[in-house]
Amino acid sequence: MFMGRYNHTIDPKGRLSIPSKYREILGDEFVVSKGMDGCLFVYANDAWKAFEEKLASLPLINREARQFARFFLSGAQYVTVDKQGRILMPQDLREFAGLEKDVVLAGAGGRIEIWSLEKWNENTDQTDIDQISQGMIDLGLTI
Repeated sequence: MFMGRYNHTIDPKGRLSIPSKYREILGDEFVVSKGMDGCLFVYANDAWKAFEEKLASLPLINREARQFARFFLSGAQYVTVDKQGRILMPQDLREFAGLEKDVVLAGAGGRIEIWSLEKWNENTDQTDIDQISQGMIDLGLTI
């Protein structure tokens, strides 16, 4: 499970250091895909395979299901960690998430989210956890 938040920078060549705690789980190769809310999602290979299976199980005749699968599958790439613990962030994914220099890597359970620092701050500044908690009750989550 991925937890914690780390601030990093992308170097001018588009390389991003992955925290060692995350690399222990991810291994030397993993998947980075377009995510929701303007961030990128990072999956270990086994978690990505499970996600692919869920996408493949969606009904092909449903337009929204096709669009959902297309969004994630066409926006995903395998990346490899170099000897310094960095990955080369694909240009199209950097553009999608607005990653230029300062980024946040945030653990999100079964995945990592990569955010531009600006988008992270916008998103977390607007979070009303009390309101969200009420919605979680509607989904059956109580703590």
